[in-house]
Amino acid sequence: MNLAEAFRVALRALRANGLRSALTTLGIIIGVAAVIVLVGLGNGIQTGFNDQFSSLATQITVTKSQGSVPGGGAARDLTDSDVEALQERSDAPDVATVTPVVTGTALLEAGNGQFRTSITGSTSDYLSVVDRELVTGSFFSAQQERANAKVVVLGPNPVANLFGGDAVKALGRDIRIGRATFRVIGVVESDGQQDDVAIMPLGAVRSYLLGGSDAVNSIIVKAAGTTQVNAALEQVTAVLSREHNIRDPAKRDFDARALQQTLDNVNQTLGYLNLFTVAVAAISLLVGGIGVANIMLVSVTERTREIGIRKAIGAPRSAIVKQFLIESTMLAAIGGVVGILIGVGITVAAILILPSTAPDFPAPQVSLPAIVLAFGVSLAIGLLAGGYPANRAARMRPIEALRYQ
Repeated sequence: MNLAEAFRVALRALRANGLRSALTTLGIIIGVAAVIVLVGLGNGIQTGFNDQFSSLATQITVTKSQGSVPGGGAARDLTDSDVEALQERSDAPDVATVTPVVTGTALLEAGNGQFRTSITGSTSDYLSVVDRELVTGSFFSAQQERANAKVVVLGPNPVANLFGGDAVKALGRDIRIGRATFRVIGVVESDGQQDDVAIMPLGAVRSYLLGGSDAVNSIIVKAAGTTQVNAALEQVTAVLSREHNIRDPAKRDFDARALQQTLDNVNQTLGYLNLFTVAVAAISLLVGGIGVANIMLVSVTERTREIGIRKAIGAPRSAIVKQFLIESTMLAAIGGVVGILIGVGITVAAILILPSTAPDFPAPQVSLPAIVLAFGVSLAIGLLAGGYPANRAARMRPIEALRYQ
């Protein structure tokens, strides 16, 4: 029996038991489809995360160490002199921008409404540094920053509590912050993390709300590029260590962290989660393989007399093995193809539907490697699942097979 004839015999055997064959492939179909959908979902989430935070990959945040310094007293504050030292660039050539930030809390009052929120004082480039956009209005200018202008840009939560969520209504209104009156010039869009905020010029916050100290709560440093983050981090650490007279790295009274390190850690975690979900989905493939093996054993039992006749007329052992291996592999291949069609169909449907129904949820991505891997595994399962039944059929003695009832 040549290969083409073996395929024809296998197809006839599968068609003769169509319902059984369809149910047998169900485990393979579910497993392959689940792998494709879950890999697509995981890749979509990972890509969405990277797209959302890629603009922050060059960011380095410097903060004052919490508690006492090892072997010393309390940690020194970060000050304007530290900011100026970093801005000189001579000792930090890989630093692109340096943005000081002061923070606190204050009571906001507008009409009869009151809302306590966090306040942020910074420079005119703050929004671009933290990668946030305005819903309406404008951010304060460098001139307003230098003049300590009493202007404020509100986050979504203050707008919701003081102006009923109407950003346009808030624009141009005067609100009381502490003991001073500020004019609302803009509203930032939600980022899901820092919505409870009011942003003002650094000098205005110091003059009217937090006192005239030259201390800053944090310094946001931008490296010149993603490939220069590590160099910039080393330069920032060296400059601040010099400014704070620190010679022992263990006694540093500040923390400098690159956001890229956090992004890498999150990406690694997402990769592990993706791998775990795919492994769970692959269990369905294993279950499907067990189903294929079970059905092939049943098929060998049912066709014992056929096997005896074929061996009696001279069919070699390899022909019997080939026939049953082809049947099991065809079952797995059919299940794999149907699973691919279903998995890709679900993924494409999600790509088309999610942007309109759940715009904040990252759309999945069709992964060609996942398709190839899932189909290859399904074929391998077919071969393994058919191996034992095929060998069992080939080992039968013709006389015993012919006597089987």
